[in-house]
Amino acid sequence: MACSAQCRNTRVAGNGDRLPNCCLQLNFTSHTESCPSVKCILLLDYEGNRVAAKYYSDDWPTNSSKLAFEKTVSTKTLKSNARVEADISLFENNIVIYKFAQDLHFFVAGGDDENELILATVLQGFFDAVALLLRNNVDKREALENLDLILLCLDEIVDGGIILETDASVIAGKVATHTMDAGAPLSEQTITQAWATAREHLTRTLLN
Repeated sequence: MACSAQCRNTRVAGNGDRLPNCCLQLNFTSHTESCPSVKCILLLDYEGNRVAAKYYSDDWPTNSSKLAFEKTVSTKTLKSNARVEADISLFENNIVIYKFAQDLHFFVAGGDDENELILATVLQGFFDAVALLLRNNVDKREALENLDLILLCLDEIVDGGIILETDASVIAGKVATHTMDAGAPLSEQTITQAWATAREHLTRTLLN
């Protein structure tokens, strides 16, 4: 996908070329024909059942093929030590970065030619944003009760496969603001706490 056709925001690089913000934010400074892209982001439980998922590729054209892929990555990564730090594997010519928290498993997949560090940054942004929005109660029950927040979170991170944002504080803040503006049926306390937590985290980051 050409950057000029897919990225919403661009900046002029030193050589006069226009590069997407996502490339600059992720230190992807080499000039290429395409933006970094994501094929799918998955949030599964420890048995491989879907909690939330977004697909941005035609590699899995049917729901059954998507579910089969989810079961495959879940089964083959189940014994990984990805609770300590993110791990990486190659499945069906796709790079998959993953990280676990309690009974939730987070996955980000990209093509086998994608930059692994960029995919890992997307995963960490998703993981940390969910932790902020769920007030560090990162488990399946809490995720299902706040599924609207998680789906909005995915929309803030990637659009059509193109990476928009990876900073967890920014993502959580946008989700909280968007939810308040939309008047979604979520408790006011949950929204306020999510916004306050995101703001506090951002403040600590700036002060460190």
